[in-house]
Amino acid sequence: MRLDLDPRTIARARALAAKAGEPIVEMATKHTTVAVERATLRLAGLAGADPDGTPWVNHLVDAVRADVGLEHGIALPVWHALAAHGNDLTRLAEEAAAGQVTFHLPEGAEAELAAKHAREAVGVGIARLDASRVARERMIAEIGDAPRKPWIYLIVATGDIYEDIPQAQAAAREGADIIAVIRSTGQSLLDYVPEGATREGFAGTYATQENFRLMRAALDETSRELGRYVRLTNYASGLCMPEIAALAGMERLDMMLNDSMYGILFRDINPVRTFVDQRLSRQIHARAGIIINTGEDNYLTTADAVEAAHTVTTSQLLNEYFAKEAGLEDWQLGLGHAFEINPDVPDSFRLELAHALLAKTIFPDAPLKWMPPTRHMTGDIFKGYLLDGFFNLAGAMTDQGILLVGMMTEAVVTPWLSDRDLALQNVRYVMDAAGRLGEDFHPAPDGFIANRAREVLGESIDLLEKIIDEPNGLLDAIADGTFGLMKRPADAGKGLEGVAEKSEAYYNPASDILEEPSLEDK
Repeated sequence: MRLDLDPRTIARARALAAKAGEPIVEMATKHTTVAVERATLRLAGLAGADPDGTPWVNHLVDAVRADVGLEHGIALPVWHALAAHGNDLTRLAEEAAAGQVTFHLPEGAEAELAAKHAREAVGVGIARLDASRVARERMIAEIGDAPRKPWIYLIVATGDIYEDIPQAQAAAREGADIIAVIRSTGQSLLDYVPEGATREGFAGTYATQENFRLMRAALDETSRELGRYVRLTNYASGLCMPEIAALAGMERLDMMLNDSMYGILFRDINPVRTFVDQRLSRQIHARAGIIINTGEDNYLTTADAVEAAHTVTTSQLLNEYFAKEAGLEDWQLGLGHAFEINPDVPDSFRLELAHALLAKTIFPDAPLKWMPPTRHMTGDIFKGYLLDGFFNLAGAMTDQGILLVGMMTEAVVTPWLSDRDLALQNVRYVMDAAGRLGEDFHPAPDGFIANRAREVLGESIDLLEKIIDEPNGLLDAIADGTFGLMKRPADAGKGLEGVAEKSEAYYNPASDILEEPSLEDK
């Protein structure tokens, strides 16, 4: 089934991606952000919000930053002050919000004691990540997993978590293996995580810890009913990426959308902020056993899917490097790509097969996330239903790992349950009829599909070499509009004010624990 590509060419592409990515990792390790520090507090158990809805983690980080700056981290000042406030983080945050606490950066023995207590507190949260991972593995062993791949991924999000739950359970009963609760429009630009169960959202439902808990509990019930584990996904992106990752890990979500550049390109979030936040978020995902989904498919909604195919491959290679550097394994890399070529283009289906097989050949052990057509869905629901059928067939022929269900009403309405049911019928028919077609599908070694794949891989190598030659590497490439035609300079964008360069006294127990080798590695 795989394409006969030169392994040396693939290895060169990987080496170039690592060379392009290394300066970004170095930059990320030298900086912190307000979201990184808030995630640390959440792992230590701080939750809740004031009567106006501002989370206590925001209040506490803001107070520390005002007194001693962000560059030292919040752990030492907070746990130094905590002893005088009953060792109660919530009480300390309340008093800090009221202006009743002044924070100091401890030194010497006081700093060592504060670091010890901070590590103990954050270690409890890390233990919750571990426990959630073990609980998932035990449940799958007990009741069984999805019977086949690709896993069928269906979006459910009404804005009301209590409406989402019965719709998600119904979708699972009709064959969905993964339920995705997409976030309310604009949540990625909120520099705080809302609290509690929410009943009002816009084209999605707010990502909150309580909403995570409610949906996971409901899908556990349905999993036992069906005799197969139903996975849950949400979004760890935007200005609160590492916080949401921590909450998802503690509440046993199974997948999280987590792309290294999506927020930069499509939400105009500062590149430095994004790369710093995504590194800690991926370390958390690695520890919690969460599969990430990357967002390369979005490039093809703004750039031409044929002309820009190599930017998808380039981004996949970069996402792989960043993910593995953060500790993720191949089975956790849901690298994104999409069926977005204009159907009026001659040989469009053959081109789609070439691009899909290229991804599968380069990343054979990754559960690739295959995205349905959106850009060229016209409102003609009959043509759209047929196009989704071609998409499903391509997924079957190329052995994709995660297949997002396409809707015939894409770009017309928010899909009803009936639309989702028809979409799942489409998937079931194709998978029942052709689900093992990949065993028999062998493109000619020098045919159209293989040659197109080689062409795209070569263009990706050329692009990576160009990125490396830029004075500021990947940051310059992003600023130039290389990906998705979006120009995002490193010194602009939302959230830049929340970034700080680390001082020599910086300490973060979450980073320390997550970067230590696991027992399996020792």
